[in-house]
Amino acid sequence: MTSADTALPAHPLEAAPVAQHRAPRRASFVRRHGRAIAALALLAVVMFPFLWLVHLAFKPAADLFEDSLLFTPTLDGFRALLQGNFLRSFLNSLAVSTLSTGLSLAIGVPAAYALTRWRFPGRRHVALWILVTRMAPPIAFTIPFFLAYRWLGLQDTILGLALVYLTFNLAIVIWLMQTFFEAVPTALEEAAYIDGCGVWQAFWRITLPLAAPGVAATAVLCFIFAWNDFFYALILTRTQAVTAPVAIVNFLQYEGWEWSKIAAGGTLVMLPVVVFTVLVRKYLVRGLTAGGVKD
Repeated sequence: MTSADTALPAHPLEAAPVAQHRAPRRASFVRRHGRAIAALALLAVVMFPFLWLVHLAFKPAADLFEDSLLFTPTLDGFRALLQGNFLRSFLNSLAVSTLSTGLSLAIGVPAAYALTRWRFPGRRHVALWILVTRMAPPIAFTIPFFLAYRWLGLQDTILGLALVYLTFNLAIVIWLMQTFFEAVPTALEEAAYIDGCGVWQAFWRITLPLAAPGVAATAVLCFIFAWNDFFYALILTRTQAVTAPVAIVNFLQYEGWEWSKIAAGGTLVMLPVVVFTVLVRKYLVRGLTAGGVKD
């Protein structure tokens, strides 16, 4: 018989100090990583619909409603989607959103600067009435636009749809850029005037570069709002200027819903917004947080 066989079992009271030592360690782990765990849980809930859509886009049509997550990925849904007119609708969305964002910035940025720097009677009322165009429901503008576009020949055109999106994107640009321009000290512009700059040169060389993060953030928001629009595009387009969201709805037919095309189309529609946001994320974060704290 060895010495190990003859050793007495540990007394139960001897394990108590070990358990008391582990409890604070677990509490410390939760305290240090609790926020990260909560953030990951929230991210999983938010991302679940998007990940599920992408998963369906690569799933074979025969297994689309199977519960199993194990399948052989296929591109059949994307091939069937691109064989139709979806690519043209996708390019229409890209053209309309880009054109509307460019027009909104070209008009809205100087307008916001003028409302911030110049004092004239009714200045605050002008800013308020511009905001009303964003607060009003889309149906309030749809019928007037529909009748006017039939008369002007702008119905079912890229330019006509971009001008409609200008109504709500312009309000976003003016109201957001006013905040960013107010954060730029007027002393910098006054120094530029002393150096011989005019109003336009001081704006272009001094104020606008300092407000560039705000311009980038505003451009992203305008592009996303125009890209995601469905209501105006459904009413004001027929065949030539149909956008991607309207084209996806056309896959819901009386004979059956083409889920593979819908999932593939939804995945492709998400891509430009994700890429655009990632490219300007640095300016987006700086722009959205600028002006939050004032001296």
